[in-house]
Amino acid sequence: MKATPVLLTRPGPRGEVLAAVVAAAGHAVERLDLVDLEPLALSPAARTALLDLDLFQGIIVISPQAATCLAEAIASYWPQLPRGMRFYAVGEATAQALHEELGVPAVLPGKGAGEHSEGLLQVASLRAVAGKRLLLARGETGREVLGETLTARGAEVVSLPLYRRRFLPLAEAASARLTAGNYAALVVSSGEILQHLITVCGSSALHQPLIVSSRRLATLAESLGFGSIHVASGASPTALSAAVDAALEARSATFDQGDHDKGKRR
Repeated sequence: MKATPVLLTRPGPRGEVLAAVVAAAGHAVERLDLVDLEPLALSPAARTALLDLDLFQGIIVISPQAATCLAEAIASYWPQLPRGMRFYAVGEATAQALHEELGVPAVLPGKGAGEHSEGLLQVASLRAVAGKRLLLARGETGREVLGETLTARGAEVVSLPLYRRRFLPLAEAASARLTAGNYAALVVSSGEILQHLITVCGSSALHQPLIVSSRRLATLAESLGFGSIHVASGASPTALSAAVDAALEARSATFDQGDHDKGKRR
């Protein structure tokens, strides 16, 4: 009999890395083919922003996909990067993508701040931004907290949408798993994906372990009706895999205790 899998929702190459790490920890895994990441054609405003790249005091990059698309877009207009550019990344994976694609370091949220927009907003150089011009490399949709907060702090924020998420029809077998809750755990690191999943999850799925990458996602999951929520220490494959381990160990211990109590009552 096949082991009940851990369901993974992260798309693309990063999803492959996560699957490898979770599998290496001894879990059966199944990737849900939920999302396709499509590069966007550059609008006239986007092209102007890229041509004016050297006029920005900072470039904030939301995700690894944004980093990859940004590098491709920059290469079309700049044979080499302007000097003195400062890049910011929401998390380690985004910083790594920037280094691989552009050869640049990136400012990250401080240790313990969390790999999310709120964590990045705590960085000292993003607290004092009045009069500065900042470029926000991002997806077509998503949270607005970075742009709104930096604008409120006095920055001129130019949004640069570089890709879109397109949700795909679920395969019949995957849909059946989510309807029946027939899986060991579900791993989600995107609010958009979580909100999409609730439309296909049955009532049984709401009681299965859900591993999320941040407190913000945990709050969202709770509001959507999920009842067994486990927050990883971050969005990295290692952090998510460790949270899967902890959630399944805790669940196994609960079942073992239940069986022990039943035995005592016989």
